Amino acid sequence: METTTVDVALMIEGQEGVTWEHWVALADACERHGVGTLFRSDHYISQLDEDANVAHDAWTAIAALAASSTNLRLGTMVSPATFRPPTVLANAAATADHVSGGRIELGLGAGWMEREHRAYGFPFPETPVRVEMFAEQLEIVHRLWTEEGRVDFRGRHYTLEDAPAQPKPVQRPRPPLIVGGSGGRGTVEPALRFADEYNTPFASPEEAARIKAKVPGLRFSVMTGFLVGETHEEMRERAHELYSRRPREQGFDDWLAAYSERAVAGSVEEVVARLRDYEQVGCDRVLLQHLLHTDLEPVRLLGQAVRPALAP
Repeated sequence: METTTVDVALMIEGQEGVTWEHWVALADACERHGVGTLFRSDHYISQLDEDANVAHDAWTAIAALAASSTNLRLGTMVSPATFRPPTVLANAAATADHVSGGRIELGLGAGWMEREHRAYGFPFPETPVRVEMFAEQLEIVHRLWTEEGRVDFRGRHYTLEDAPAQPKPVQRPRPPLIVGGSGGRGTVEPALRFADEYNTPFASPEEAARIKAKVPGLRFSVMTGFLVGETHEEMRERAHELYSRRPREQGFDDWLAAYSERAVAGSVEEVVARLRDYEQVGCDRVLLQHLLHTDLEPVRLLGQAVRPALAP
């Protein structure tokens, strides 16, 4: 089976009370400890506590982090098609690319969290319609970033008439475009035409291998849960904290066992071994969802212990 050296990135659920001060600390920790890429979700409402958990706008925060960081790559995983017209998204991400000097990656998807759409007045059509919107959006962003002169587009959901294809991003031919999905035709086919990478969430290595086979020629990545400690017991302490954040029907040990089936969890050595499993099925990188975002020790371990152990 095809193999590749797997890379890792940090993934933060920005809607779960990540303040600006938290973002600065996370970005600083990534740069100090050698974590090369920081992704964030693009949501406007918390799934845990809508009243208490702040959810700063994704692209505003990314542009601000771009200005205050030096080497860190930044991106969304993913920006829903329902939140912004494709021209607005293309401009926002290109602007952030200029602010960063060429360190932006754009993840796109169809969107799924109905509650935030209803709360803030975003349209939330049926899934096939949202997937169509995503496909048109991906093509439009790609064309605005790569074609010279002006762009015309007439689709079912968006129309561009003599649109100046600017601002162009700093990166050439354009920043990486990443499609988020679970291997369905509606995301796979547009990705094969216009994207650089396909990302699937919460997949085991076996599931990842099945989905990767559908997107030959593209970089392939998985976004999944992440718990790490210097030792297994230290990881379990962090797992207890995560477990306690919401009511659960399962007992702790059963929950952790189920979580670990589709996540990367354990001591540094166990995490490296688990990432090797993803490497063996051809994953180019794994985006590690760090839900305990005020705890910066896992960022240090990821950059100073896990990444060096994965290096060829």
